[in-house]
Amino acid sequence: MMSRFFTFFLICMITMLGTSLSQAQKTDMQKESFQNPILAGFYPDPSICRAGDDYYLVNSTFAYFPGIPVFHSRDLVNWKQVGNVMDRNEQMNLEGLRISRGIFAPAITYHDGLFYVVCTLVDAGGNFVVTAKDPAGPWSNPYWLRDVSGIDPSLFFDNDGQGYLVYNSEPPNNKSLYNGHRSIKMIRFDKEKMTTVGEPEIIVNGGTDLSKNPIWIEAPHLYHVNGWYYLLAAEGGTSWNHSAVIFRSRKVEGPYEPWERNPILTQRHLDWDRENPVACTGHADMVQTRSGEWWAVFLGTRPYEGPYFNTGRETFLAPVKWQDGWPVINPDFEEVQYSYLVPETSELSKSPIPLSGNFTHREEFRDSLEQGWLFLRNPKDAWYSFEKGSLHMKLRPETIAGKMNPSFIGKRQTHHIGYASTALEFNPKHPFEKAGLSVFQNESHYYFLCKSIDQAGKGVIQLYKSGENGEEMIAEEKGPGPESVILKIVSRGNLYDFLFSTDGKDWIPVKRDVDATFLSTETAGGFVGCIYGLYATSNGESSANSARFDWFEYANEEPLYQQAK
Repeated sequence: MMSRFFTFFLICMITMLGTSLSQAQKTDMQKESFQNPILAGFYPDPSICRAGDDYYLVNSTFAYFPGIPVFHSRDLVNWKQVGNVMDRNEQMNLEGLRISRGIFAPAITYHDGLFYVVCTLVDAGGNFVVTAKDPAGPWSNPYWLRDVSGIDPSLFFDNDGQGYLVYNSEPPNNKSLYNGHRSIKMIRFDKEKMTTVGEPEIIVNGGTDLSKNPIWIEAPHLYHVNGWYYLLAAEGGTSWNHSAVIFRSRKVEGPYEPWERNPILTQRHLDWDRENPVACTGHADMVQTRSGEWWAVFLGTRPYEGPYFNTGRETFLAPVKWQDGWPVINPDFEEVQYSYLVPETSELSKSPIPLSGNFTHREEFRDSLEQGWLFLRNPKDAWYSFEKGSLHMKLRPETIAGKMNPSFIGKRQTHHIGYASTALEFNPKHPFEKAGLSVFQNESHYYFLCKSIDQAGKGVIQLYKSGENGEEMIAEEKGPGPESVILKIVSRGNLYDFLFSTDGKDWIPVKRDVDATFLSTETAGGFVGCIYGLYATSNGESSANSARFDWFEYANEEPLYQQAK
């Protein structure tokens, strides 16, 4: 009898244990995952802070205007752009700068009810700090930090309220021992006077191991955790050898010792020809959630073939775990993942304007532009307007090959497989008048699909390719007259297709299989990614003409288009 009872009891226990395990597994399986990058397209150098249950993130914008987008999230996954830090001409002047100069590596900090952003305006003013009570703006005019020589400043407030600025700077005595020899310096910051105090001190010389000639130590951030001061920095340059490294000290002023198991994030040892690679990872920042989890945002790239990528350096998110008193980013994997389980934060909430993942988005121009549009440098004249549900742009002499502000408004290319399209109404009067859709990387690397007329006055659709010595027309098709036309640029990884249509159904190719690697960072250089731009120009001539754009659509899918007969 006892044996039969024990057998029955054992069966019940096994059944209960099995049920419990299956429920736990089911719960884990039901937990949502998110997709990287969390900000697709040209969103490099992310910096993050938390204020209560709210997270705020900023990125570099270089010579685009407005500068420094501000994103808000309550779950670290879904982000909504709420404003821009540098959105007034009085705050900065980008005129005359090449596209990869200007705004470098902003860092956002929240302290005692006030938000701070410190940044470097390269070739146009140097280092500065701005403040706002509301991250959506308005932000103050810059307080210039003339005594800070270097880039990538980051502001840290200790428990006693004392502020410290850390930044990339010259090596000791301004004497480089090798190419790429830099240092991390620290200087006190007076939050009442918005200025630095005293003399800077070098807290890291060269990098993690000076005997190995570490290069380009930069992007520093300070954290105070469990009695230790941690200094997170980037090392190896922002390309294929990029990494994140960590140091710590018992005192804020140092000395800072590197972890023997650095780097805490890198993909430089992996082949970029692997399936779905993430590369160039580094320039990280960390944040702790209210539940106690730690997460890191960092830049990375998605090559489509070998070392080539056109979407620029993007913002990724990965978990952080502490090992033996040190933080490690992406601790459970060698490769950075495209998907992780979501953080233990507030309920997930989707952004009204998609910034990552699979999407198709169309903007019907009403009376203003959505967040996310970019100008080439400061728009100082009223050359665009909204009329009857359309965006009107004046043709002006400035071109995207110059260093001024042309009639150009753009959105980031967010995927290597996808398209951008717009409906254009434009009646050119002279062959030098052109309007249409560009895919732009920099002043000497872009394609321009446009409507114009030839020397005989006949309507044409033309495709131009930039070069060091000016533009070259590489294709031309007979086009419509004054009537509207739909232009489309299709991205297929290493190739672009350029097409037009009068009805949105039958598509006439202007040119297919155009080299996309020409616009890759590997070929074009610089720090930005490709931008799809609405563009109208009179190419150095005077013009009273204008172009009308009825809508703009972009998507991360390759559309099925039928070639017109």
